[in-house]
Amino acid sequence: MDLQHWLGRATHAIQDWADTFGPYRTHPSLLVDDDRFAAAFGELTGRLKDNYPFFHPHYAGQMLKPPHPAAVVGYVTAMLINPNNHALDGGPATAAMEREAVARLAAMFGYDTHLGHLTTSGTIANLEALFVARELHPGRGIAYSEDAHYTHSRMCHVLGLKGHAVPTDGQGRMDLDALEDLLRTGEVGTVVLTTGTTGLGAVDPVHLALPIAERHGVRVHIDAAYGGFFTLLAGADGPEGLPAEPWRAIARCDSVVVDPHKHGLQPYGCGAVLFRDPEVGRFYLHDSPYTYFTSVELHLGEISLECSRAGASAAALWLTFQLLPPTPDGLGQVLAAGRRAALKWADLIDASGHLALYQQPELDIVSYFPAVEPAALTGIDAASARILDDGMTSPEPVFLSTLRASREAFTARHPQVTADTDGARILRSVLMKPESEHHVEHLHDRVEQLARVR
Repeated sequence: MDLQHWLGRATHAIQDWADTFGPYRTHPSLLVDDDRFAAAFGELTGRLKDNYPFFHPHYAGQMLKPPHPAAVVGYVTAMLINPNNHALDGGPATAAMEREAVARLAAMFGYDTHLGHLTTSGTIANLEALFVARELHPGRGIAYSEDAHYTHSRMCHVLGLKGHAVPTDGQGRMDLDALEDLLRTGEVGTVVLTTGTTGLGAVDPVHLALPIAERHGVRVHIDAAYGGFFTLLAGADGPEGLPAEPWRAIARCDSVVVDPHKHGLQPYGCGAVLFRDPEVGRFYLHDSPYTYFTSVELHLGEISLECSRAGASAAALWLTFQLLPPTPDGLGQVLAAGRRAALKWADLIDASGHLALYQQPELDIVSYFPAVEPAALTGIDAASARILDDGMTSPEPVFLSTLRASREAFTARHPQVTADTDGARILRSVLMKPESEHHVEHLHDRVEQLARVR
């Protein structure tokens, strides 16, 4: 699609609508002449060049990529009105779009009933889920894996809850024996399971953890902020297919968080939180006499901790879902390409004499390290740091990231490596752009070249 064309159509469409309300003059205090704007705009675009090329498949560092053009057009079009999805009169059209888009997310996870809304981030979405957990089980803490996102320990602190980090196994997934030992203490009210850790892309065994939680009367919350859309590949044919059991089990969990601004092709910030039981809305109840007066319907602000939220985010997600719905044949094909890319790169690394796979990728995150002699953590750490820096500054750049692996985690996977320090940085690549599928060989060749340099 021609982005410039549709952005132009957006301005015309909104202006045509605005004209139906009659003419008015812009106040002089808001007027800016084109020469002044051109100077400021030139400085803006110049400064924006101080960015990494998140759009390019040679960027395989952090979880960053531009939104889909449809999301850009949807966001900009609605932003010209600037609706606020806190109250229905602040954004009646975009509030309806938000409900429709959230319902599609709920269906994606298999929820028959739900209460949910968009948020500005996965952090806020998880905060809301843990807030409800606290209200349902006052005085009881939250369990999460030691490889879960740090937001959970931070939000436990914010909410005055005790957080319990559960050890992980040799693949970065929650150790269920350790979880059961913790639940026997009665100190935990909610277990957070992660379907796609942000470090390694590890998927906690939701289907196996659920019966343990049920035995102990504990709620289960799913942090699928990063990996949630991979449920579209559960049980799929082909190499990209994922084991269905952990993903199907999400439908039986109490709440789930997903970030459309990651694999949902949306601009920042667009997260979402969904609860299986709509009755938890009672914990949000409050009154705003100057806000909630236009409708007897439930205002989105009455079921969220945030107040003002951009209706443009809902419009962007809604429009994207009209074209690339959250189904295996829609967005699933986008994720499938990244998954195939990760598997292809893992095979290339396995066959390499200069790189070694840290662990097999479960989603689209590849973790690996340079093969050094002698094989020791200090040498691996130094070589990883050098490759990262050399890759970004070379005439033919490649953009990676690093992840620090503890001595215990590293030697559990690679016992032949000498543990001469407490941990080491390894290399980590996120292949969340579908174009990565066609550039994996180039990425591998460049990283191998960098690894050969001593």
